[in-house]
Amino acid sequence: MSATTHTRSPAGQVSRPRTRTLLAAAALAGPFFYISSTVQALTRPGFDIGIHPLSQLATGAPGWIQQVTFVLAGLGVIALAVAHRRLVTQGVGRRLVPIFLTVFGAGFVIAGLFTMDPQNSFPEGAPSGVVEMSWHSIVHTAAAALSFVALAGTCVTLLVRHVRARDVWAAIGNGLVALVLLLPTSPTESSIQIAITGLIAYTWVTVHALVLRRSA
Repeated sequence: MSATTHTRSPAGQVSRPRTRTLLAAAALAGPFFYISSTVQALTRPGFDIGIHPLSQLATGAPGWIQQVTFVLAGLGVIALAVAHRRLVTQGVGRRLVPIFLTVFGAGFVIAGLFTMDPQNSFPEGAPSGVVEMSWHSIVHTAAAALSFVALAGTCVTLLVRHVRARDVWAAIGNGLVALVLLLPTSPTESSIQIAITGLIAYTWVTVHALVLRRSA
């Protein structure tokens, strides 16, 4: 989905355990996010992915698990940003991509710290309909939206990089991911669309981390 043409860092930097650890953390961010979210979605009473976004798992007594999931997944993306900055030292996006990735990761951290409101009968005891958004729900929604826009910016930047390098498949992959991330949210299937968008986003993160690690 993403392959990055890059220049090796000075001798010894690429092979530093710290950089390898950052890439390993980034590669694990995707599987961790979706395994954790899926297990919670299947075990939390009353949760319906057709109605409730994954973010709503952060509400209720066990909600801290999803909050931690968001924060750790976001930190994994920030680790990728640091590793990318170390390893990609020339060409288009060498400075811009780490910035976009940092915004993406920070957005997920913030989204984890500030939760949505209980609504649509979840968690148990929540109002049966949609409620007026609280300030922390607004922060959560804005941070999550910004994070996906930032990843789209990353993919567009890498699209230009790969087009210039004539790396056709990497260019197509990044272009498709950017397109999915920028699609308007469906008014009727938003929770499912957001879940699929998150899956694609974190699959990209894992693939990009593995490609960087292999290339290094």
